[in-house]
Amino acid sequence: MTTTISTADARKNFADIVNKVAYGKEPIVLTRRGQKIAALVSIDELELLQQIEDHIDIEDAKKALAEPDENISDKEVWKQLGL
Repeated sequence: MTTTISTADARKNFADIVNKVAYGKEPIVLTRRGQKIAALVSIDELELLQQIEDHIDIEDAKKALAEPDENISDKEVWKQLGL
């Protein structure tokens, strides 16, 4: 279950919110003027999201490498990026 709270209320109850997220593993969505603007998640959830993103990036890279005649060298990439 996700709790939604305004940024104004979050400022007033910051310590409690951090504890809910960190120890209760309860994600919190922050709103401003009724619009969702950010989310607070536990470090475990963040690390899981990062692992999922890394996995997707690796799969995309494998697919790109498997495409014939579409690959360029790392030196060419750096050159194109001006690095």
